[in-house]
Amino acid sequence: MNEKPTRLGRGLAALIGDMATVEGARVTESGGIKKLPVEFIIANRSNPRRSFDPEQLEDLTNSIREKGVMQPLLVRPSNDPNIFELIAGERRWRAAQKAGLHDVPVIVRDVDDKEALELAIIENVQRADLNPLEEAMGYGQLIEQFEYTQQDLAQVIGKSRSHVANTLRLLKLPEDVRSMVASGTLTAGHARTLITAEDPTTLARQIVSGGLSVREAEALSQQREVAGTNKPSVARVDRDADTVALERRLSDALGLSVSLAHSERGGKLEIRYKTLEQLDGLCVKLTGYAN
Repeated sequence: MNEKPTRLGRGLAALIGDMATVEGARVTESGGIKKLPVEFIIANRSNPRRSFDPEQLEDLTNSIREKGVMQPLLVRPSNDPNIFELIAGERRWRAAQKAGLHDVPVIVRDVDDKEALELAIIENVQRADLNPLEEAMGYGQLIEQFEYTQQDLAQVIGKSRSHVANTLRLLKLPEDVRSMVASGTLTAGHARTLITAEDPTTLARQIVSGGLSVREAEALSQQREVAGTNKPSVARVDRDADTVALERRLSDALGLSVSLAHSERGGKLEIRYKTLEQLDGLCVKLTGYAN
């Protein structure tokens, strides 16, 4: 009688109906939006985002309960034709489950591990959903696992090379300072001033307790470096007022520390910077081009 074959054994899919069939999601046009049951989606183990603020998640849950999921999740097929792995949108997926939604809008992309991690980082960075430490860990993962250079990574994510380099430097901080960055207690700008410090943890606590600005944190770090040196003192040569005034004018113009030493046989102009961002800014001011 040409009866349709039984669908026993397909579990939840049998109760939902063909849903344009879940397997059909594999062959839909790239970029097309589908609906998938939340049970058919699993979390991305390589998601660069690690923390989910409970209050923000509850706010999103309430919004989704009222209005639904406004932006599709990005998923990719797995070895199981009925299971899809998240690439981006885990917060929306979690909130949709809390809100009791049966299915969510998705865009299916058939990509490998490398591109999946790229997309996850790009989506989160563009939405400013990653804290600086999560961003640094994501960059580090791409470099370690897929042998990216900093320049390659900058092109992929649409950031400057100096931004990538400075973000990666956060991974050199001790665990307790990194925790302050992850929680938002310490900003990335503050944290970068501590990377070369002998005791970054103590300095970090001073910065937080004193509510210091980034410039004040840089000054504090430099003071500690000078105080910690055991070099024999060198007699300071008295400088004329014109030299001091010129140093001040150059420092104000460049936004960096400047020192000037001259004699009858010539002289030396020294410009000091602490971050690659400062160097890039100096290059733009001196040449008109970024480094």
